Amino acid sequence: MQQKETVAKLNSKYMDQYDTYIKRQKRKKKRLIRRLVLFSVIVLFITSGMAIYHFQQRALHAEKLEQYENLQGELTTLQEDSEKYKEEIELLNDGDYILEIARTKYFLSKEGELIFKTPDDDTSY
Repeated sequence: MQQKETVAKLNSKYMDQYDTYIKRQKRKKKRLIRRLVLFSVIVLFITSGMAIYHFQQRALHAEKLEQYENLQGELTTLQEDSEKYKEEIELLNDGDYILEIARTKYFLSKEGELIFKTPDDDTSY
């Protein structure tokens, strides 16, 4: 059983002031909630933007790091090739080495010498 409460409102100056006060408090609370929601949305946008930027930079960094490692490997290979070519230049400045290449690769021989080429010979100088 519910009892219906009927309270008569008194029209007085105090009640008018109280009603105005309550309305003002409700408006303040409503504005506060709106400001908090707006601030939260702004913070959310800024945070998500920073997170997206961070992950893009991480991906770019990983890509550049991989590129750097590839270039380091290529540099090492080129340095080894350079050393090999320097040795080859030094050997090509030696007359005996040039004669040896001419004898093996182009079948030049000394006087009275016979050269036989077999399939197993490695002539890649």
